Amino acid sequence: MRQLNYSELIDLYKINLQQYSIDQLRHVSDRGVWSLGQMYDHMILTALDYLDQVQRCASMSEEQLQGKTEAGYQLFCAGSFPPIKIRLPDGPENTPSNSETVDDLIRGLDTVLQRMYEWEENLNAINPNYKVRHEGFGWLNAREWFDLVGMHFRHHLRQKVELDLKLEF
Repeated sequence: MRQLNYSELIDLYKINLQQYSIDQLRHVSDRGVWSLGQMYDHMILTALDYLDQVQRCASMSEEQLQGKTEAGYQLFCAGSFPPIKIRLPDGPENTPSNSETVDDLIRGLDTVLQRMYEWEENLNAINPNYKVRHEGFGWLNAREWFDLVGMHFRHHLRQKVELDLKLEF
């Protein structure tokens, strides 16, 4: 099966988002489990952060010759996050908002999509040795930060299916 590109993926999330009531969007099925709204908010904020790192790479003037960690190397060789649940440390910085509306989240996805369109045209002009360090994956260049957005959205498809199954339509 063909892997969806980032534009198709974000469009899929937007279409699916429109089927939820506000109660479904904010439904927390169990302690420590995010609502769908929190999952969407997390994906948007993470994508915007990754795109900020693309900007940082583009504005650099010094090459970084260090590379990825073993985890980063494996991630990019596979072209995806591993099919496991990744739990972020507890804390406010890792607790996405559960107060966004469907319209808020669609606007957020549109912002991500617009920024990706803008960067996609310019990625090849950015020196691949201009890199920003990712805490878990090591030193990533603009193309890798950009590609990480799509990988992250694909990674959350499994979580979305799980959360959908816990909703009553």
